[in-house]
Amino acid sequence: TMMTLTEIMTEHPFTLGPQNSVKQAMELMQQEQIRHIPIVDEHQHLLGLVTLSDILATRESKLLLINPEREIMTRQVASVDPHAGIKEAALYLQRHKYGCLPVVRGRKLVGIVTESDFITVAINLLELMEEQEPPSDF
Repeated sequence: TMMTLTEIMTEHPFTLGPQNSVKQAMELMQQEQIRHIPIVDEHQHLLGLVTLSDILATRESKLLLINPEREIMTRQVASVDPHAGIKEAALYLQRHKYGCLPVVRGRKLVGIVTESDFITVAINLLELMEEQEPPSDF
């Protein structure tokens, strides 16, 4: 059976709205040890994404709002369906050099998958393979 993103995604990720400030985004990232924050409206519809690298790259005041007119928020954010396969999502991340994919059902944000989720999958697969290796004679 194909593993889908529902099995590895973080449900109900931390989000902010366009009315929040860059400083609040930085504080949330530090507090929760996260590097990606989906930006949503009051209906939980995905508007964009703010990443730690976006914040570090901005020279502007930390008090700026994360509103879509600013360059701080990525608007054309790639998102993926919860039933997408893990392999296709991983290939997509690799091809586009994204650090994460928001998971969206309809237009509603339902989760997020990050590079570290895929690393966890790889570790689990490697451990499975090791268990299945025949014992050596040495």
